[in-house]
Order: sequence, then structure tokens, then C-alpha cells
Amino acid sequence: MFVFLLLALAFATPEATPPASGAFAAETSTPVRDSLTHYYVQRDIANVRRLSRSARSREERLLVNYRLFPMTMDMGVIQTIPSEEGVRSAREMALIAALWAYKAGNSSKIHLPTYGRRSERILNQARDINPSEPYVLLVEGQSYLYKPGIFGGDAGKAKQKFQALKRVLGRSGVPGLHPFEADVWIWMAERKLDEQRASALQRQLLARRPPPMFRQFLLDPP
Repeated sequence: MFVFLLLALAFATPEATPPASGAFAAETSTPVRDSLTHYYVQRDIANVRRLSRSARSREERLLVNYRLFPMTMDMGVIQTIPSEEGVRSAREMALIAALWAYKAGNSSKIHLPTYGRRSERILNQARDINPSEPYVLLVEGQSYLYKPGIFGGDAGKAKQKFQALKRVLGRSGVPGLHPFEADVWIWMAERKLDEQRASALQRQLLARRPPPMFRQFLLDPP
């Protein structure tokens, strides 16, 4: 059972169409695959919402909703979560688990055990399918980071997952994931492990002039 960190409320910026990322060239080009990362890191709620209307598949709808909910805290985004029954994609399973975690953390406390256990079970299934899938690594790392220690929380294990994510993102692009994100999550884990190392890493990351979403994250972590 765990509750995800919710990113601070973002503000929409004027609509713009970014160029398609070459990192996604191996995958079919769609508005979600080409633009979700750009709009997310720019904290562009309006265009992330627009992408939710143009999503062509279950995976794309999950990718958009995974980003849109913490940007807006709109419970309508997670009102209906797709069933995990019959899903064979580790990425989709990890995203479904994440949405149930969002729901666990933002619904009545009476639902917390049920929704939390469901999220944990689905995440375990995602790991069984492919433990190296980037979204499995991200959601697992978040799980280790925010679960109480008595339930298996472990900042050291979280850091390992985020480091593995960084290595994967260094090899190829992933829709919805900016390479800088892994560094930010490593910093979040480091904050629980060693304050001095965390402070030094924070300065290094800010010096790289991160996109608006991650700059906000570094300056004012939730």
C-alpha cells in the first residue's frame, strides 16, 4: 500500500506545437508520443488535456492520464481506470498501478487499503512481465520512496530503481519521460539518505537549467 507524491499544481502556457522528438523515431508517430513529454515538462495543462482527447490507444490514454492527474488534481481523470485483466504490457500495467495509487491517496480513507493493495498487486504483475520497463522502474522507485518502512519502504532501493531508469533513458527515448526526470527522482531519494549529497546534487541539477516542471520540483518539492 502506498501513496504517490503529487506534483504541485501547474499553470497552462500558450499552445505551441513542438517538433517530433527523434528519440521516438522507432515508434509510430502520434500526437501523444511526439508531444506529451514537451507539454508535461513545460507545465502546459491545456495541451496535455488536448492530448487526452487525441489518444489513440489504451497505452496513450494511460500515459496522458498519468501526467494529467497530478498536474490538475482532477478526480475525473482517474474516475474510470482501465481493467488490468488480460493486459500483457508491463508499461500499461505499471501505469494502471500508478492510477490506482493516485486514487488511493486522494479518495476517502475507507478506500485506501483496497485501492492501495490493488495498486501494489498490479505493479508486482508489471514487474513480472518486464522489470526493466521504464515505467515499471519509475513507479517501483516511487513506491519504495513513499511507503512507510514497516510496509517495505526503502529510500536506498528507490534510488537504485531511479538510477536504473536513468540508464534506460540514456539509451533510448520513452514517450512521456524526459531524461532529466530520473535525475530529479534520484535527488528525491538522496534527500532521505544524505542531506549533504542531496544539497550538492540539487545545485548541480539547477545549474543545468531544467525545464519548468523540474525546476519547480527542485525549488519547492511537495
